[in-house]
Amino acid sequence: MAWLLVIVAGLLETGFAVCLKLSHGFTRLWPTVAFCVFALGSFGLLTLALRRLDVGPAYAVWTGIGAAGTAIYGMVFLGDLVSTLKIVSISLVIVGVVGLQLSGSAH
Repeated sequence: MAWLLVIVAGLLETGFAVCLKLSHGFTRLWPTVAFCVFALGSFGLLTLALRRLDVGPAYAVWTGIGAAGTAIYGMVFLGDLVSTLKIVSISLVIVGVVGLQLSGSAH
């Protein structure tokens, strides 16, 4: 269950990173509100998960999901540059996240 919380928290991290860009420096109301909701949800779920998981693997998985998710979202929906190197690098992040999740041990 704790790993599920980390995964959802990582997806919410993607949401708050995208909303941060869309807020244009916190000058747009609704993206700013969404940023706050996603950020609080992400940190809250990560906090709950850390009660049962080692901090290193959990934090790495959380940031890996957020980084890969944000990069993919940017390429698909925001017109970010798509390159072979970027896709390979995102794939390596995902492989690393899976490896860390498999190596993490619950208390």
